[in-house]
Amino acid sequence: MLKVLVLSAENLPNVDKFGKSDPYCLVALQEEKKKTKVIKNKVNPVWDELITFELKDILEPTAELHIDVKDDETIGKDKFLGAVSVSLRGVAVAPNHAESYTLNLLDEQKQPTEATLIIEVTYNPPPGMEGPNAEVGGVSSTPGEGAQDGSGGIEGGSAGSLVIPSQSASGAGANQRVKGHRNLHDKEQDLQVRVRIIEGRQLQGGGENMKPVVTVTVGTKTKRTRIKKSTNPIFDEVLYFNFFMKPSELFDDKVCMTVLNSVNARQDAEIGTFKIDVGSVYSERRHAFIRKWVLLSDSDESTMVARGFLKVTLMVLATGDEAPAERKLKKKDEDVESNVLWPAGVSMRSLVFTVRLYRAEDIPQMDNTMMQGVKSFFGRESKKKNMVDPFVQFDFAGKTLKTDVIRQNANPEFNQTVNMAIKFPSMCSAIKLTMFDWDRASKNDPIGTIFLDISKISMSGGSNEGETSDDESSAVDTSGFLPTFGPCFLNMYGNLREPSTTNEFEDLNLGEGEGMAYRGRLLLEVVTKLDEEVPLPKETIANDDLLRVEKYLRRRKFSLFAAFYSATMLEELDDAVQFEVSMGNYGNKFDSSCKPLASVTQFSRVVFDGCNYYFLPWIDKKPVISLSCFWEDINFRLHMLNKIIFTCDRLARKLKDLQYAMKAKLPEQQLASVWLSLVDQVIEDCSEPFVIASDVSTITPLDLKLQKVRNQVLKKVFDAASKMRQEATQLDDTMSEIQDWHDWLQNMAEEPQNSMPDVTIWMLVGNKREAYCRIPAYDVLNGAGKTKGKHCGITQTLFLKPLPDEKKKDKVPAQLRVRFWLGLASEEKKINEATEGKLAVFVETYENQFKLFGSWGTKGLTGCPKWSDVTGKIKLKKESFMPPRGWRWDLDWQIDPEKNMLLDADAGHKSYVDEIYMNEERSPDGTWGPASVENTNVKGDATAPISELPCPPGWVVVNDWNVDLDRAVDESGWEYGSIIAPATKPSSWQPVEKMYHTNRRQRMTRQRKSNIARDQYMKQVEDSSEGWEYASLFGWKFHVQQRNADSFRRRRWRRRMMPAQHVGDAAVFALEGSLVGFEKDEDSDEESSAQGANVPMASCIFEKPEKFHLRCYIYQGRQLIAMDNEKLSDCYCVVSFLHRAKKTEVIKSTLNPTWDQTLIFQTIDIFGSLDSLKKDPPQVVVELFDKDDIGGDDYMGRCMCKPLVKLSPKQDIHPNLVWHTITKGDLSGGELLASFELILKTQPDGSDLPLPPPKRAENIYMVPQGIRPVLQRTRIEILAWGLRGMQSYQLSSVNSPNLVIECGGASVASAVIKNLKKNPNFSIPVMMLDVSLPKEEIYCPPIIIKVIDNRAFGRKPTVGQYNLRSLDMFRKALDNPDEVVVATRTGTFECQPGSEIAIDMEDSGPLLRQLVGTSSAAVEKMASRPKPEENITEDDLLDWWSKFYASKGEITKCGTYLEKGFDTLKVYPTELEEVKEFYGLRDFCQAFTLYRGKVDESDEDQTIAGEFKGSFRIYPLPDDPTYPEPPLQFKHLPDVGLQDCIVRVYVIQGINLQPKDSNGKCDPYIKIKLGKHRVDDSDNYKPNTLNPVFGRMYELTCTLPLDKDLEVRLYDHDMLMKDDKIGETKIDLENRYLSLYGARCGLPQNYYESGPNKWRDQVLPSFLLNRIASVKGWPAPRYDADKLIVRNTSYNIHDIDGSQPTNSHLGSVKERLALHVLRTMGFVPEHVETRSLFNKLQPGIEQGRLLMWVDIFPKAVAPPGPPFDISPRRPMKFELRCIIWNVADVTLDETSITGEKMSDIYLKGWMEGMEKDRQKTDVHYRSLGGEGNFNWRFIFPFDYLPAENACLVSSKEHFWNVDATESRVSPQLLLQVWDNDKFSADDSLGMLHLDLHQMPRSVKMKRSCDLDQLPDKNDKTKSGKDPKLASLFKQKCSKGWWPCYMEDKNGNRSLTGKIEMTLEIVNEKECTERPAGQGREEPNMNPKLEEPQRPETSFLWFTSPLKTCKYIIWKRFKIILIVLIVIAFVAIFVGIFLYSLANYSAEKIILG
Repeated sequence: MLKVLVLSAENLPNVDKFGKSDPYCLVALQEEKKKTKVIKNKVNPVWDELITFELKDILEPTAELHIDVKDDETIGKDKFLGAVSVSLRGVAVAPNHAESYTLNLLDEQKQPTEATLIIEVTYNPPPGMEGPNAEVGGVSSTPGEGAQDGSGGIEGGSAGSLVIPSQSASGAGANQRVKGHRNLHDKEQDLQVRVRIIEGRQLQGGGENMKPVVTVTVGTKTKRTRIKKSTNPIFDEVLYFNFFMKPSELFDDKVCMTVLNSVNARQDAEIGTFKIDVGSVYSERRHAFIRKWVLLSDSDESTMVARGFLKVTLMVLATGDEAPAERKLKKKDEDVESNVLWPAGVSMRSLVFTVRLYRAEDIPQMDNTMMQGVKSFFGRESKKKNMVDPFVQFDFAGKTLKTDVIRQNANPEFNQTVNMAIKFPSMCSAIKLTMFDWDRASKNDPIGTIFLDISKISMSGGSNEGETSDDESSAVDTSGFLPTFGPCFLNMYGNLREPSTTNEFEDLNLGEGEGMAYRGRLLLEVVTKLDEEVPLPKETIANDDLLRVEKYLRRRKFSLFAAFYSATMLEELDDAVQFEVSMGNYGNKFDSSCKPLASVTQFSRVVFDGCNYYFLPWIDKKPVISLSCFWEDINFRLHMLNKIIFTCDRLARKLKDLQYAMKAKLPEQQLASVWLSLVDQVIEDCSEPFVIASDVSTITPLDLKLQKVRNQVLKKVFDAASKMRQEATQLDDTMSEIQDWHDWLQNMAEEPQNSMPDVTIWMLVGNKREAYCRIPAYDVLNGAGKTKGKHCGITQTLFLKPLPDEKKKDKVPAQLRVRFWLGLASEEKKINEATEGKLAVFVETYENQFKLFGSWGTKGLTGCPKWSDVTGKIKLKKESFMPPRGWRWDLDWQIDPEKNMLLDADAGHKSYVDEIYMNEERSPDGTWGPASVENTNVKGDATAPISELPCPPGWVVVNDWNVDLDRAVDESGWEYGSIIAPATKPSSWQPVEKMYHTNRRQRMTRQRKSNIARDQYMKQVEDSSEGWEYASLFGWKFHVQQRNADSFRRRRWRRRMMPAQHVGDAAVFALEGSLVGFEKDEDSDEESSAQGANVPMASCIFEKPEKFHLRCYIYQGRQLIAMDNEKLSDCYCVVSFLHRAKKTEVIKSTLNPTWDQTLIFQTIDIFGSLDSLKKDPPQVVVELFDKDDIGGDDYMGRCMCKPLVKLSPKQDIHPNLVWHTITKGDLSGGELLASFELILKTQPDGSDLPLPPPKRAENIYMVPQGIRPVLQRTRIEILAWGLRGMQSYQLSSVNSPNLVIECGGASVASAVIKNLKKNPNFSIPVMMLDVSLPKEEIYCPPIIIKVIDNRAFGRKPTVGQYNLRSLDMFRKALDNPDEVVVATRTGTFECQPGSEIAIDMEDSGPLLRQLVGTSSAAVEKMASRPKPEENITEDDLLDWWSKFYASKGEITKCGTYLEKGFDTLKVYPTELEEVKEFYGLRDFCQAFTLYRGKVDESDEDQTIAGEFKGSFRIYPLPDDPTYPEPPLQFKHLPDVGLQDCIVRVYVIQGINLQPKDSNGKCDPYIKIKLGKHRVDDSDNYKPNTLNPVFGRMYELTCTLPLDKDLEVRLYDHDMLMKDDKIGETKIDLENRYLSLYGARCGLPQNYYESGPNKWRDQVLPSFLLNRIASVKGWPAPRYDADKLIVRNTSYNIHDIDGSQPTNSHLGSVKERLALHVLRTMGFVPEHVETRSLFNKLQPGIEQGRLLMWVDIFPKAVAPPGPPFDISPRRPMKFELRCIIWNVADVTLDETSITGEKMSDIYLKGWMEGMEKDRQKTDVHYRSLGGEGNFNWRFIFPFDYLPAENACLVSSKEHFWNVDATESRVSPQLLLQVWDNDKFSADDSLGMLHLDLHQMPRSVKMKRSCDLDQLPDKNDKTKSGKDPKLASLFKQKCSKGWWPCYMEDKNGNRSLTGKIEMTLEIVNEKECTERPAGQGREEPNMNPKLEEPQRPETSFLWFTSPLKTCKYIIWKRFKIILIVLIVIAFVAIFVGIFLYSLANYSAEKIILG
């Protein structure tokens, strides 16, 4: 069977004229074709449809799948969209595995298009015909449980999960795997194992305190990931394992992935393990498991239990294999059981998920109005609420189940059970329930989605670790429970409920993103059953279960109250604004399923706040909404949840205070007090367990389980806090544990069984929803004490969210201050405690009049009653109103115009510009005349003419009506356009007239300003208008002043109702449906439009506001977002508080602005009680903007701040400045140092307020003393060394920069660098900046480093900037003189004639020469080192490599180096800059990266502008300026000029380089770049190696700092193609040159005047010591014979040398003592560093490492010493001469035809690693006694490294290879004894393996030769004694007998013969002097070998027939032969006699 899953397509062409294409796929295999469903109106369709083809035979690899994509046409032929053919070779070769394809479709001309098609193909071969690849490597495909066909209700299902055996395959199996793959020979080669750890899920046994880390072991190599903190951690790390070995050996090893909990002890740390053979991974297709889940289990195989899941990618790559690309699938495609690797033997529980779906409620209408009309026409639908056909789809772990479709029902009762068999635990983290609306004609529309988090409805055992106790009774039960849920309703959220013709936000219905609106609820129950037989996938719920669930359906009445205090921060809106509060369907003004409620505020128009935003002018009448709703009573759950949230929030606040106190470095006593308060609070909050009342009848099993778990966590936190309080000693050590407490509590703060919908606030503009905010119901739920919702009865600040729109994601549509209360209707009276002000309800009706014949009256009103509601469609007479129950009339009817609705667009503005467009049309004769609508606004809507727009009262005209010419218009101000039908307005306008233009318009503007307050203006309106408001037609916008064109007017009558005293404010809940006596207009049939119009508007009336005074202290910002191209911003703040806003001044060109400004809001009216305002004051919103001269200002971020409330101005409390985090979306936008205080004004004139702060400028107040940080005179000493790597700015290079340092408002500028290219250093390196800085480090501003380029015409752009945030590291104490920065081993030494700097190192010629090409004479000298002498002593073998190997601990390669007392060097495993002791070699000056450019949200990397090298020293100055100042910190500095230096680069070897060639190796060579110098050492590449030994020294010259960067690169040499870069490393030579640690040349351990460790520095140690003492002001060092005195410390040479052996190369005692003192000062020692190589093509991945070091010598000092000779050791040529004399006692392997035991003996011999040079003797035939005589000479020439005791072998892997591969092997001789066979394979008779360095001694006598001579694997003889060994290289020659042997499978040896031979080692010279031939060939001498004296029986029977007869036949059968001969003669005689007798007889008879 072939399965083709057609998933989706993208970018299909649109071939339909109307709408979009309707694509479908036509899939063809051979002659069979199948078709998918049609997706209507989509160019990016998603089919997700499975097509199967039944195959009768095996799928041929040559088969192809052809797919056509077409557009479905109702009439005519379907149109072609694209086609593609797919080769099925991949699935045919690897059956039972899904293969994904992303295909580009081809057009009709077979050309590729942008359209793509995604499919997945799986081939399942017939039974018994799986083929060889169906099961390989121990990985088998087994069908997953629960996989059934679609008829049972399951779609998809599990395709099968991979089962990994627990035991690895045997060696034979590994060999079989090796043989089964292309070009994979079982020989040593490079192999790589890649393990990508992606994420973990449901890790067991660690609890919420888990900090998992993954360790991966492959063979003997182990690596680990970073530590994460989660039970579902995300690692996403790749680990590489490189091997050079045989595949058969590696494939038997296992990849072991172990997850450990890093917080536990080592023995308890393991969470779970997964193991898999490497060969199993390689056997997979593409040799990889990609993005697979692996099941973790216990490492103990006897109790293997599932412990969680790990998502990984495993790859095994051999030579020539390419790593397959990973393609991340959707979560639903990866979290399936078929994507899991299951270890065999793990006890996985088989579970059955039983989901009982009872019913659904409140499902929204899904069909749009067009479909409703069509269905109504055919009589199929009559009610809108039933326009839905729902069904539920259940998804888990890749399996899908569906319920039946319930037709035409918005509240369906499913009453069905779906059963799904799974294995548990599962990698799938959530159960997904999606409700769809079934549609026959198109795809099913999603209604809503619910996710059930498995971790919230289940728990594994032992998750609360550490809960053991010595007392068993107190032990906490940590047993877990399986997933369980309900019965309980779950709410669905998604797109808007109102039907729409577009599906703009349909993804929200699928659970992708936060749902905006309530879309119904679903009653379900989840039951998990263990190890049961799988029932039917779909069943009907039993009646007993239906009766059982009835008690969960009981509803209780809840009441929701909300009072809106303010609506601010709105944008300019054209229409009126209204807010709606809903809970579920209750309160939705557009939903007719619920009765009308008072759930909306009255419409209002926005008013400008005078600065930046708009607000709604509610003033003293705050709108109130109330609604009643019916839900299940789950208060017992939500109260428990609120208690947890209360505890968690209190702990979070205390923890934040503690962290801030630590950051502010408070005294220890205050810190301890804060810490103790936190711990005591935790103990108090966690001391009370959770208890569910016994009378609650709706408890579910999950409630009991969660109660138990929560109590366990509370007890654990309580015990931990109590223990900490008693035992804690260090505050820092407790912070991590306290954070863990918060995390544990936070994890519990979620209720999975929350059936109460969220409270949703909607902002409606007109009748369109624009913004929303969802509030969890438990947050506002009434309760007692800690069970009360945190926002219940409290005024909270809410920020609404816009509808999903990328352009509006940073905008806040509105800020609301709302007070909520939610509770049972039986508790309604408790709301009286939560409300403020006086509650009043106004009923209203409108009196309507029409202007007829110039007079106003009721005549002429058509479609509108005389008395109506605001819509004019419902008749509302005054007499029809009656107060509801609990209410009473308060006043009589009064005229009360709606002031807020009458406000014009100029409300709140101090100046305003009116505009009107004068429109004209072109007449047929071409002339222009007035248009049909002469006056319009910018949108083209009709407006009043200019003559009817007088200046409103309270305004003064500044500029009267004028034509606006400052636009794209002609000289008269006209712009032109054309109307194209069916449009009624031009779509665009142009400034130039064309003949085809039909319309033109002219913009007229008038500027005016306000001269009176708005309240006075509104009072004038009321007095003059008698409450009437006018409009030209009903439905148009009303205005106050009557105009000539007005024909309709109305006025509002209102009457106030007040609640009865005995009821109080709870009477507000009686308003719903209260006015039921209204009359509907007879002429109107619009019922829906009047929905909710009869509901009275409730308000909360405050008699007077509280007068407050707000002061905002904006001090500074730091690390703000750069918005300009110069990497800077022009920052200012907009501070918004309620309906007021102010701006700070603009700080130009900085990211760390210091405003030091106080914004004062003189008087702000705030309504509410003082107690509530003090506890929860309104928040201050601070928004930051970048000022732009062109275009709008750029938004930079915002922060919300809580002001300090002072109810008495005399209160002596000042707010502390606090750093507030600025956010821009999900990004951090820096920090703002500010504080705010809200002061109650007790005197109207403000005389009681604090004095205003001092002014810095007009209307700019500073931050006052007492609030601003305490400042201290501080000096910032700046070491401005230079600039490096400055990048071009605005297409021009930076040539003349200077440095500007800013801090705390002060700045200092350096001198200008005249020419950056010639000398990038500053001429004056030290600058000082005296500034007042805060004493507290937390308040310190950053140091701003700016680089300004001085260009022509006075231009000085900022070309780079760096913000140094932390200053603490640069603060220095002044009482330690050693802290002063001086140059010790740095810079140019001042040399006087005759001083001790000249070094005579036995070099007669000049050491330094000019560069010739790219290498120096020193390099050539090393390269042409003379060949070693033949007679080499031990001292001659001691070279630099001996020192290197001795330092690394490789004793076998260093000879007697250590025994002779020579020095070692330090081998650092990292770069020298990474060594902690040297602080990155940035002690003298640091490198600060300069940035510039605009930062976008999508750009993570900032633009690097260059680098500033310098440093800082910050120290306080005396408060009294007359006191002496501290000494300078930067002195005795090196010369700032250019320094010419000699650089010696020593490259030793590479380690683990990344392969670049197809053979898994590379041919590396070195390239070096230093300034303009280049070294290309490609001629000396090292072929076929990943660990090359270079041994190269390169000497170059450079000029610092121009050539400061040394780049060492490794390339792979290729003959034909371009060389590939392996990796590179970069070294900053300037840092090493300037470092005070003397990194330019490391100090050796001893001072040598000769030998391999000869002193190589430029000056003697004594000179260096004298200079350091001089610079630091020490007394001069004193030398006295064998003693040195430095700073009163004596050093003796005898104490230094100790018991070390004397060395003849040591120098003078004086220099040795000086060097010893220098080494105690922490200077860089003689070393070799290990540098990592990186490649830009693979960023962040190490490409190998390089062992090297660098020496730097300034030319101005003196010539340096001779370089070290590090060239690789050259081998010596030797010959091993092996003379085989005789063999004896050889096992006779064959039997001759005569029955004798015999063997045809010969010997083979070769040296290890030189198998191609095998030699063998001639054959000793027919050995009858096991003896053999040969006299045969083997000659084995080899290259030998005496220092390493190794042979250097060069060989080519293939004959076509150009280069040979070098390897080092031990000198070993292998001899084998064979039996020669002519017609079959020769038989082995024995072997002898001799290590020439540790060779067993021979014996002289044959009888003494036995196996006791040879060592076994334990280096013991057979008798257990130590073997007698000798080195042939020392003996030169050895002769005697050695045993040969055979080994069985167990390694036991048996004697099979004895060999007499002579072994001799001769060097190259001796080979010439004493030649010898191979075998017995000429020259047969030294010694001469005679022919062996073999017995006559030794011959080859085939070539010696006579000898065969003589020695074989005759000797054995001579008697038989003689008898046979005699018999033959007798027989012949008798025959002749008989023959002659007949003739003779006849003759006698005839003759007679």
